[in-house]
Amino acid sequence: MSQPTLLTGIIAAAARLDKALADVTELSRERVKALIAEGRVTIDGVPATSPSAKAQAGAAFAIHIPPPDDPQARPQDIPVAVVFEDEHLIVVDKPAGMVVHPAAGNADGTLVNALLHHCAGQLSGIGGVARPGIVHRIDKDTSGLLVVAKSDKAHEGLARQFADHSLERAYLAVCNGAPMPPAGTVRARLGRSDHDRKKMAVLPDDSSRGKHAVTHYRTLERLDHCTLIECRLETGRTHQVRVHLASIGHPLVGDPVYGKTISQLRPILKELGFERQALHAAVLGFTHPVTGAVHRFESPMPADMRELIDQTGYSNR
Repeated sequence: MSQPTLLTGIIAAAARLDKALADVTELSRERVKALIAEGRVTIDGVPATSPSAKAQAGAAFAIHIPPPDDPQARPQDIPVAVVFEDEHLIVVDKPAGMVVHPAAGNADGTLVNALLHHCAGQLSGIGGVARPGIVHRIDKDTSGLLVVAKSDKAHEGLARQFADHSLERAYLAVCNGAPMPPAGTVRARLGRSDHDRKKMAVLPDDSSRGKHAVTHYRTLERLDHCTLIECRLETGRTHQVRVHLASIGHPLVGDPVYGKTISQLRPILKELGFERQALHAAVLGFTHPVTGAVHRFESPMPADMRELIDQTGYSNR
């Protein structure tokens, strides 16, 4: 089996770690970030954990580049709903039930497999062999819009917009009960749960773990025992909408992880065969990282959520 490529050297000048390493290697900052996240970077023999950590001039680094025969995503002829596409990026409308990229337990059948076929393999390599082109993700059972990079330049430009929170992202969600006030903001730090590492949890504001997260919500329609709301994200943390709404006592209808659905709604979910969290990435807006054009896309409510809203609307009760 091929061995990883080992890059070693000395950091030339004090700077953010990702920048310092990019300056002394041929790797991009985004590629460095991905390698740090995979545990493949050490500084003076200590594993690096944060790309934003301060790197000192003269520190010795080692970077283990995965071998080319690492497991990688394969093209598969799977239909994909393309909303926009050019030579630099592609915007797709992902159906609920589709995983974004291969991982343990989901080796194929993912959006990445579909895009490798659709784009003839022309996706950014910054995310590595298992996640080519992936700048951001939405959960398997969340439907809606996401943008995928076809070139490294597009990937780096989009990643900067995600980092500085300059993109527009809005989700449609059906939550249990009725939030009060009907519009508000949830500011709560998010990180891995101490009790279940597969789950995210709200952490104390002064915690050294996790990341700052902000979700703005507003009521769109009051339903029977539930509410259609719009959520706008300032940050994009894992499971952010789901955890934030659960933290204020209004978990998403159908969410199997972060809250129980109100008993009055369970017969309706069973009748409809609704078996996912009621969450849809409905709006995505960004500045094209290469052309500079401003793009804004909207995805209509998927049929299963539309049926749920129709069945719980007061006019139909």
